[in-house]
Amino acid sequence: MKNILIAGAWPYANGSLHIGHVAGLLAGDVLARYHRAKGDRVCYVSGSDCHGTPVALRAKREGLTPWEVSDRFHEEFSRCFQWLGFGYDLYSKTSSEEHIRFVQEFHEKLYGSPYVYEKEVPQAYCEGCKSFLADRFVTGKCPVCGEAARGDQCDACGEVLEPEQLIEPVCAVCGERISFRNTRHLYIAISKLEKELKAYVESHENWRKNAVALSKRYIEEGLRDRALTRDLDWGIDVPRKGYEDKKIYIWAENVLGYLSLSRLVAKERGWDFKELWGEEARHYYVHGKDNIPFHTIILPALLLAEGEGWHLPDYIFSSEYLTLEGKKISTSQNYAIWVKDLIGRYEADSLRYYLLANGAEKRDADFSWQGFITSHNNELLGAWGNFVNRTLIFITKYLDGRVPEGILEKGLEEEIDRLYEKIGKKVEGGRLKEAIDDIFAFVRFSNKYFDLGKPWITRNTSLRDCQDTLYNCVQLIVNLAVLLKPFLPFSSEKVLGWFLLDSSWKRKTVPTGFVIPETEILFRRIDRERIGKEEEKLRA
Repeated sequence: MKNILIAGAWPYANGSLHIGHVAGLLAGDVLARYHRAKGDRVCYVSGSDCHGTPVALRAKREGLTPWEVSDRFHEEFSRCFQWLGFGYDLYSKTSSEEHIRFVQEFHEKLYGSPYVYEKEVPQAYCEGCKSFLADRFVTGKCPVCGEAARGDQCDACGEVLEPEQLIEPVCAVCGERISFRNTRHLYIAISKLEKELKAYVESHENWRKNAVALSKRYIEEGLRDRALTRDLDWGIDVPRKGYEDKKIYIWAENVLGYLSLSRLVAKERGWDFKELWGEEARHYYVHGKDNIPFHTIILPALLLAEGEGWHLPDYIFSSEYLTLEGKKISTSQNYAIWVKDLIGRYEADSLRYYLLANGAEKRDADFSWQGFITSHNNELLGAWGNFVNRTLIFITKYLDGRVPEGILEKGLEEEIDRLYEKIGKKVEGGRLKEAIDDIFAFVRFSNKYFDLGKPWITRNTSLRDCQDTLYNCVQLIVNLAVLLKPFLPFSSEKVLGWFLLDSSWKRKTVPTGFVIPETEILFRRIDRERIGKEEEKLRA
């Protein structure tokens, strides 16, 4: 049994979840379900990122408190992830007492390390708002690519920024040109850790290519020291005398949520927290490519500087971007598909399948309503659902509803065993698109096996052949359900429940004579007229 930590990125609690967020995070749930099926000890955590300027900025615009805004979206996120079937061991928020307490403890120790120092620096200040501004409160042009950018990062090229680096910086609230005033802050000397971080990145060629390339680029360009504190009203108090009016910079506390939440899970379940973060543990980090440097450079820098010997990230599953009908998803222009609007209208397994089979693992992927509905009707309904339903209905109608006598064909037995091993390796390696493609290739093979067996003919000409075909089809169904469980949890759980089987990652057998209970259709057809209606909503 392995100790597995799966860390899903924390969505900002300043707006609703859209399908792009889900596409970047879904791999975490697949991993968690797979490793649990393998019998590993899994700690799968994430939460809502409630601090920082994105939340504070929305609160200011709506005339609300940051608490009110972040709590509202945290509740919405929780409902959405539950509908999607995300099996978090703990989904919390950065404003929780447990997280705040852990972060302050961590920073107190960090401040005593040789990598933290004080420095007086210019910080953005808005005369109109009469306040210091941090990261996203400042907008301007990226000094690298020239595109519009925020004071923390450029979405166009991925460059991590400071507000003072922006060209023509203005206040994101009132739009006035900003000035800079000197203020004292704590900094972490990431530059002193360059050798260790370079060796660390170079030893992890198992990361996705975008993570390797971007991390090496940051190092080659020269790592910059980063502020640990900022003049803010919303966030975690700095645990240091003389810094009572400042907050911990969000990037230096949200990534520590993986530690704070896993500590709480370990405590509640009686696990050894040190084992979960020990040398033998395995850690997966799942997020979009815009979060790469925060997980491959900044988090390791914090862990190394603190000096406790924390386990550094092993696997980085960093997805490319998801576009929508060929265009960039834009929350500011309300051009998105919001997860909350899908609840009750579509099946979660349908969305999970389309996002995984169309996964943005190596390049940007596009979501189209035509593609989504077609994949549901052709693959989930037409292939997988059809194979299950035609087999079980036939047995119910012509074989008294009992699994007939038969022997699993040696070739099928070997192929099923190979498939468990092959799919497992691909899931662990982050090749989820390939994995689900392989499973559905076997689904199509299984349908062909049914057709070639012609049970509708052999029930009259050779009952023995008919029974053998259907016995083997039942074994194919239950093993496909196990293989699909990490990807399509709801429909797979339904199938396994009919046969009273668990989802452990090994070949399953349904005994002869097993009485098949009353079943139901796994998937229902989606009317293609919906395509035009959904596309029209996007244009509205």
